[in-house]
Amino acid sequence: MKARQESLEQSLARHGVKPTPQRLEIAALMLREPCHLSADQVMAQLREAGSGVSKATVYNTLHLFSSQGLLREIAVDPSRLFYDSTTTPHHHIYNEDTGELVDVLPDELEVSRLPQLPAGTDAHCLEVVIRVRNQRK
Repeated sequence: MKARQESLEQSLARHGVKPTPQRLEIAALMLREPCHLSADQVMAQLREAGSGVSKATVYNTLHLFSSQGLLREIAVDPSRLFYDSTTTPHHHIYNEDTGELVDVLPDELEVSRLPQLPAGTDAHCLEVVIRVRNQRK
């Protein structure tokens, strides 16, 4: 556990994030394995583990982690934001019925063309969220 703690501290420091105890708790949850969690899901898991981290700290830390490149923010709709621990380019499938967000590797999706881009710009990144619903009988 101590080695893992030092690794998290080093990872946060490499990304310009001061490793406070609260940030380390959130990092341990978000960075231990690939995951997609909303801030509310992070809060619930922290509470379940007995953490006293405040809701404001969770939101602020998730935003900080994403702004520093530790996480990616994925907006699946205007009211639902997930934090993705996989920061390399990839796409997603979002199940609107279950709220589950699943990774899609870049080579699993082919885009044949893009619309004309505004003058003076280049395409930097393309991220696709495919929204699905469970089949109705």
